[in-house]
Amino acid sequence: MKKFFLAFLVLATSMSIILAGCQKKEAAPAAPGEQKVTLKVLNYYDLTAANSADGIARIWDPYAASHPNVVIEREDLFNDPFHNKVEAYAASGNLPDVMYAWPSGRSTTLYANRLLKDLTPLIQKDGLTGSYRPLALDPSQFAGGYVGILTQGLTSSHAFYVNKTVLEAAGLQPATTYEELKAQVPVLKAQGYDTILMANKDTWVMQSCLFSLIAGRFGGAGWDQSILNGQAKFTDPDFVNALQFVKQMYDDNVLSQDTLTTDYGTVTGLFAQNKGAYLIDGDWRVGAFITDQSSGAALISPSDQENILITVFPDIPGAKLNKSTSGILGTGWGIKADIPAGSAQEAAAWDLVKYLSGKDVLTYQLSVGGVSTPSRTDIDTSSLSLEPMQKSIIALPTQYTASTSVIDGVFAGPVYTPLNDGLQAIGLGTQTPEQVAQATQNAFEAWKAEQ
Repeated sequence: MKKFFLAFLVLATSMSIILAGCQKKEAAPAAPGEQKVTLKVLNYYDLTAANSADGIARIWDPYAASHPNVVIEREDLFNDPFHNKVEAYAASGNLPDVMYAWPSGRSTTLYANRLLKDLTPLIQKDGLTGSYRPLALDPSQFAGGYVGILTQGLTSSHAFYVNKTVLEAAGLQPATTYEELKAQVPVLKAQGYDTILMANKDTWVMQSCLFSLIAGRFGGAGWDQSILNGQAKFTDPDFVNALQFVKQMYDDNVLSQDTLTTDYGTVTGLFAQNKGAYLIDGDWRVGAFITDQSSGAALISPSDQENILITVFPDIPGAKLNKSTSGILGTGWGIKADIPAGSAQEAAAWDLVKYLSGKDVLTYQLSVGGVSTPSRTDIDTSSLSLEPMQKSIIALPTQYTASTSVIDGVFAGPVYTPLNDGLQAIGLGTQTPEQVAQATQNAFEAWKAEQ
């Protein structure tokens, strides 16, 4: 997931090498007698996404202008550089005061070591419970069993983007079953098109954006909890069958081995250039295609967006569950745990977190594709001028009847990392589904023994 991340969020890519800067925003002079507070902030920021530059001016600059007593020292990172820096900060005991994080998955270290504050007392003190969807404030949805971030939204880690222009050029209609999808491969190839585009060079993408859905379809609702509770194993037939289906997709060339060399920053351009009929990614990816408000340019023009359908993967033969997605709470903002309760530092940090996950910012994020299902309950989507792909992603919940877990949102890094690597190995033909299942089970048992 990255969920997740969420979310979401939300948010899209050259993704292994991206902006890594520390920006200090000096506020206006504080009022006489007002205490000056400095906040170190770690921001997840994709410089290549549409509206990324505008986001700084629309979100961060107004906050600095209206809070003359707060100095924001913001560090912007994206994708693996961000996550690597989080782990380094956590290991050194020197986390920033406010940071972007996931409810689980890639942020598990933060929860396992209780490095984020429990925000519930602050939420209750300010009477915010009714302003957010209940799921967003449910402690059981977070890796540590407490509300460590004020999430910005709910995220479908899977979305199936359909390019109807490409399909119509090949005389085809959107596939509704895997058999139909497989039958389209030679037809599309003859016309010079790939079937599915996917950024499988980044190891998390297959697991979060497709395999979590496949595992849920073969295992059914709650499959992950059965493994966590010791009632099932990764080596059981349901999970092995899910892995075998991944192998079948490569064998059928529904997924080309070329996807294993496609990175997260390249895949959106390929889809926008009509190189493939379908794209698999998360719901947050819409933000990469819509109009950048600062430049007026869009990766896919609003008129061409009318030809993009956003749905979920076609029905899979032999699955227990179809017409499903994989979902999780989206990303959001948390506060370093060791900031003293009741201090000016905590008050400033909490004020910033409320702002970043508040109505105004989330309304803006929704308008530019940053979120598709905001965590706030008081946002009127009908009042916004949205582009076709934004409207389509908001309507995505009408395309599925069930949502199952995102694997890296449930299991710890030592468990899902060998699975991520194994999914790539299946595509390369260097490991069998059975071997990947056994390696994942071994990793789970080793992790469990350390708890």
